[in-house]
Amino acid sequence: MPDRQSATAADIKRRIAPAEFNTAMSHFYRGEVQRSNVWRTRLDTTTYWAVFTSAATLSFSFSSATNPHFLIPINSILVAIFLVMEARRYRYYEIWASRVRVIETGYLAQMLAPESVPRDQEWASHLASDLLTPHFTISSWEAIGRRLRRNYIWIFMLLALSWNLKVYMYPDPAYNFDIFIQRARVGLVPGWIVFIVGFVFNAALFIFAVGTIRLREATGEVLPRHQFSLHPLQRMSSWTRAAATTGGATVRRAKRARQRLRGSSSGEFKKIDITQTPDRKIHVSETPDRVIK
Repeated sequence: MPDRQSATAADIKRRIAPAEFNTAMSHFYRGEVQRSNVWRTRLDTTTYWAVFTSAATLSFSFSSATNPHFLIPINSILVAIFLVMEARRYRYYEIWASRVRVIETGYLAQMLAPESVPRDQEWASHLASDLLTPHFTISSWEAIGRRLRRNYIWIFMLLALSWNLKVYMYPDPAYNFDIFIQRARVGLVPGWIVFIVGFVFNAALFIFAVGTIRLREATGEVLPRHQFSLHPLQRMSSWTRAAATTGGATVRRAKRARQRLRGSSSGEFKKIDITQTPDRKIHVSETPDRVIK
């Protein structure tokens, strides 16, 4: 065994062959695709729950004139809970989907058309940093806004229109707005309060859906490379490093504990501090150049 203290960076770094690199990348790509497919299936499952509960609620509410109308607002709250759950799953899905897109645009596209596709030198170093310090690539607000605009806004619109239709039509059509407000009463809560709360709830959803359109930190599964970059992901990595370095007291206590266990003159190999890993320069991007050549 060579002396670990005398080992240099060139000795530790192992030069892998092009065939080994291609094999590792193929297995890595297949694993990331499988992970993204699993979380994509979980997204579809949450949407199915929202559609199924909405369909069951509307069928029961309109099946008889005596069935209460307040089941529809209750179902809207349940659908909102499903939206938050799906947004959380979407954040996990974007972790694997972003890695897949980086591999496709930076590695596979260059192998398929090396003359026409410009070479990307950042994708390998970004993947290495992301593997060392995994993190969410998008915020919770962007995830909720994306799922709301793509699926749930139509469900909320259907529930709002169905509630107004239920209150207006049963037991007979209301001939003025005062009758409509009286029918909207729920127990001890006056009808005008129920109407205002429902209006504010749906208006807030619409404003939130429009306000989060400009949040575009996710790479997306069908976006071309010129519409996304690694800069948002690098910014998230900097946030992760900043959060890791803020706990100064905890880090200092951990260092002192390691020094006491190791001793000042033991000569034992010093462990790598994982909090400093993202700050190191990774030159993995040099390997794909040799593979392509």
